Amino acid sequence: MDYSIFDILDMKILLIGEYSRFHNSLKEGLTSLGHTVTLVGTGDDFKKYPVDISIASSWCRNNWFITKVRRAIYKITKIDMALVETGNKFWRQRKQMKGYDVVQFINSWSIRTTIAKEKKCIAFLEEHNNALFLSACGTDTPWVENLLSNQILPYHILTPYVTDSTLKDSYRPALKYIDKKHKELYTFVEQKVKAIIPTDMDYYLGLQGTKKATTLVPTPIQIDKLEYTLTPIQDKIVIFHGINRSSYLKKGNPIFEKALEIITAKHASKIEVITVESLPYAEYIKAYDKAHILLDQVYSHDQGYNALEAMAKGKVVFTGAGTYFKEHYQLTHTVAIDATPDPEQIASELEQLILYPERIADIAKNARAFVEKYHDHIVITKKYLDIWRKEY
Repeated sequence: MDYSIFDILDMKILLIGEYSRFHNSLKEGLTSLGHTVTLVGTGDDFKKYPVDISIASSWCRNNWFITKVRRAIYKITKIDMALVETGNKFWRQRKQMKGYDVVQFINSWSIRTTIAKEKKCIAFLEEHNNALFLSACGTDTPWVENLLSNQILPYHILTPYVTDSTLKDSYRPALKYIDKKHKELYTFVEQKVKAIIPTDMDYYLGLQGTKKATTLVPTPIQIDKLEYTLTPIQDKIVIFHGINRSSYLKKGNPIFEKALEIITAKHASKIEVITVESLPYAEYIKAYDKAHILLDQVYSHDQGYNALEAMAKGKVVFTGAGTYFKEHYQLTHTVAIDATPDPEQIASELEQLILYPERIADIAKNARAFVEKYHDHIVITKKYLDIWRKEY
């Protein structure tokens, strides 16, 4: 294409891939500012995030007989027919993915097809659109390599595997990004994109020195859709623990469970614990409405999308909120509780909230104000537009 995106005010933007509702929030900000946005993706499995063009595998995943055949084929050939189906769905709809000013990938493997087909699809997008960008908002090749090879972060999502190699099978979804084919794919994508944009402290710190990485651009949150409600404390303090089995270890759920055992043994009469597993996003966000405290993740140094939404709704969230985070935002007050890989520490923090429940209201107010100040989706969207329009 022979025009420059720098000359265009109202842009056409194609977002490829979705998890944690990141691209949906960015789309909402972009459309509010008058831009045309199309979101392509699978919906992120059971979470069922909305997309404009679905490439989700359905035939291979939703029929028990086909699922058995799929497993048998994979066992013999190492080819996952669900990935093939996703790639074929993308390719059949490719004409709808031409003529965009900006294409942004959620990560280097954003279409979620076979590596060969992924490259073919990305090459098509490069040929028929103006500029490509890569988001760093989840697991990807250089981030995994950096976490395994240096000590930038004292702990991270790979820490359980680093300390216990027998957990390798549980970490295959992350470790696959450093196999030969995925590393080649990342290099292929990196060569084609204009910039790589980290969305929080974990990815920003893990990508230090990485070619084309920009400054940190926080996760966009559509705050107007999230009602701030300070839940009254009546008989008990309600603690919510949401579990996604596919990320059970890397989120630190076993540590949260141990902490809950400790605190329940000491204060069972003062708390109510709600535990849910693998809920679709729309159900998940309603499930914690009555909670005062939400246990989000342990091995992080910033907040992900679920934590930020809960903070905006007035919950006290146990998540990444330690030194790196506080220094970056120059915080002098508590907006979330830093959850470290220590169940005793988490139980102690919970106990302080149980014994001094007035702190819950103070932290909840701080949390909402923090999300409003640093994560407003319109403000963040404008930062993306600035990056996309920059001359590289």
